[in-house]
Amino acid sequence: MTEPLVFANAAAALGIGLLVGLERERRKGEGDQRDFAGLRTFAVTSLLGYLTVQVGGPLLLGFVMLALGALVTAAHWKSLDKDPGITTEVALFAVLVLGALCVSAPALATAIGVVMVGLLASRQALHHFARSQLTAAELRDGLVLLIAALVVLPLAPDRFLGPFDAINLRTICTLTVMLMAVGALGHVAVRTLGARYGYAVSAIASGFASATATIAAMGDIAVRQPNDIKALSAAAILSNLATLAQMALILGAVEPALLRWIWGPILCGVSMTLLYAGLLMFPRPKGQVDEPIRVGGAFNLKLALLVTLAMTGIALLSSAMLDHFGQTGVILTAIFSGLADAHASIASIASLAKAGLLSLDGSAVPVLMALSTNSLSKCAVAWLSGGRRFAGYVIPGQVLVTLAWWSGLLLPSL
Repeated sequence: MTEPLVFANAAAALGIGLLVGLERERRKGEGDQRDFAGLRTFAVTSLLGYLTVQVGGPLLLGFVMLALGALVTAAHWKSLDKDPGITTEVALFAVLVLGALCVSAPALATAIGVVMVGLLASRQALHHFARSQLTAAELRDGLVLLIAALVVLPLAPDRFLGPFDAINLRTICTLTVMLMAVGALGHVAVRTLGARYGYAVSAIASGFASATATIAAMGDIAVRQPNDIKALSAAAILSNLATLAQMALILGAVEPALLRWIWGPILCGVSMTLLYAGLLMFPRPKGQVDEPIRVGGAFNLKLALLVTLAMTGIALLSSAMLDHFGQTGVILTAIFSGLADAHASIASIASLAKAGLLSLDGSAVPVLMALSTNSLSKCAVAWLSGGRRFAGYVIPGQVLVTLAWWSGLLLPSL
């Protein structure tokens, strides 16, 4: 059993060296201008790393790396006048380490090797993106998002503070990061797919995080790009698809029997959402051409903070109502808290139905009331973030979608 395993690990090391070597061989060049390392050098170096660890362990690997460093330095110094880059040199060191890693973790080494080859092969695309596509504002926003998500968010305490224990710093940071990520996702989608389809795709995807935040992000873009206001308004309405999908998932997870009473509102809501958004996006006026995409920041940090503070205030008020009215006001509190988050309200209503405190046939109305109050938040956010013109498209659509939810109650239950 040991020998097949050893041969498999050695084969992984050889494969990594050959894969990286093939990519480097294509860029090696010919004649006097060729680089010093190609297919055979990388394959042998990877096997060398594997054999070194097998024979002498980490100590011998360290000496081999020093020797390889001396050879690489000499080769780089010799070719410095014609190629100042050190990509091949660094890749050679990486292959040595990956070959050594194949002794203990061949799968991990192989995965890293494939990723490394992808990076090496994407040289021109990456250089073009960094130099021509990525703007200073996008780079700044990307760094802000990474710092907020990877540094600030993990350090935020995950406990409830303040009056009524309603303030959670981890939740506040999570919502702020989510709002920034929604804006960044929309920005990337538009840069990739164009304004017409990019906003729609990003709105549906980011709507699973927060449809209200998505509408706020679309409204902020509409202020800066008024020529795309119809596409942005359609995207804002399409975020309702994510809301309805999440509602069905929540009800199905908590109490599947509720779906037989709520399928009508879901079907009518999806139909109205697609119809209204389609009317905004299509048909396209003859002779109209796509406006050039305006390149700027990926998101609006001030808007993210404003929406987060507003939702935190609503959550605080909802907690105060729950504390004042007690258990008899749970449903009222859930409906009111729909102004901030319809999903939490729907989950609490479904839990009451599962516990027998609320009848199944009587659960549809509180669920739709939670969605309706959430629609009020979406309308207000549309007005505040995008102005009168953006709200003029979004609010009628949101009203029609809400009416479609309620009309779905007229359909018989399954």
